Amino acid sequence: MITKPNLVCEHLENISRDALEKYQFIIRDYVRRRQGVYALYRRGKLYYVGLASNLRSRLTMHLRDRHRQSWDRFSVYLCVGDADLRELEALILRVVRPAGNKQIGKFPRSEDLKRKLGRAIREYQSEDYRALIGKKAKLRDDVVVTLAEGRRPVLAQYIQGPLKLRVRFKGKVLVARVRRDGRIRFARTLYDSPSLAGAAACQRKTCNGWKFWEYERAAGDWVLLDELRR
Repeated sequence: MITKPNLVCEHLENISRDALEKYQFIIRDYVRRRQGVYALYRRGKLYYVGLASNLRSRLTMHLRDRHRQSWDRFSVYLCVGDADLRELEALILRVVRPAGNKQIGKFPRSEDLKRKLGRAIREYQSEDYRALIGKKAKLRDDVVVTLAEGRRPVLAQYIQGPLKLRVRFKGKVLVARVRRDGRIRFARTLYDSPSLAGAAACQRKTCNGWKFWEYERAAGDWVLLDELRR
């Protein structure tokens, strides 16, 4: 069995600045040619967070640079590799916002969900408005609704907003949309279950839609629709 290495393999926490100044020769042995994340503190409060591929030189530099009078204790977290360090630093900076850091971190491969949240809220507001004034939603003339009378769409209990579905079938990528109420729109038709929509997509009488469709759980992270039920 292959064990995945820990992100943090060794650490020093809440060490006095005086220890770094007086016993550099000892601390340097611990951090020499090591990469990781470090934190500087002032009177018990976090002041600055950074990452370094050479912690020895970075800590020594902070004894002389513009931060030199702003911290009195430090912590270091040594890592096996540096693949996740930048995102780890970004996460800390965005959550804590230390006073000494001028920039906040960035997540280059992460999707900002604010726009999706805005669209979902607007859709809720629109449906609430129509319900309050007794106005029915209009559907395009070419949309055929195939819902059983009085039946609640299957996906309604598993979602909180619209979803995009896809499937790779016979060399093509087919796309469907799940509305906030759980109905699935595929090829100008609304279906009340993934299996009905899947059967229409693959042109078969039956289809296990939970194992057929994929949904985008996060940006670029497509998983089977069945994950929603777990």
